[in-house]
Amino acid sequence: QVQLVESGGGLVQAGGSLRLSCAASGRTFSRYTMGWFRQAPGKEREFVAASGSSIYYADSVKGRFTISRDSAKNTVYLQMNSLKPEDTAVYRCAAKTDQSPTYAGASRHYKYEYWGQGTQVTVSS
Repeated sequence: QVQLVESGGGLVQAGGSLRLSCAASGRTFSRYTMGWFRQAPGKEREFVAASGSSIYYADSVKGRFTISRDSAKNTVYLQMNSLKPEDTAVYRCAAKTDQSPTYAGASRHYKYEYWGQGTQVTVSS
């Protein structure tokens, strides 16, 4: 069993930056795929980024967001730069035991076994 706890969300002006953290406990996730998803009011859950055997980004965030991980700390990060109002959402981290060798495998939310509670990111214009 893996428990995930996100932190780092908040309110930021457009063009600003935030770094989200997702700390895992219960067992090491060094061989897990770690992903970030977001959901805004009235919208479907959206894939953001994932780190497994490869790194994957949604087109909407590519070039602005960076996913990284520190396996020794069982922590994954999402560095969010050049934030836009449309980035406003609840961000959740997730983990699964396979290595997601494809974008499809990494981006499908139903493939993930463990989820954090979410952290709110609000970007004002």
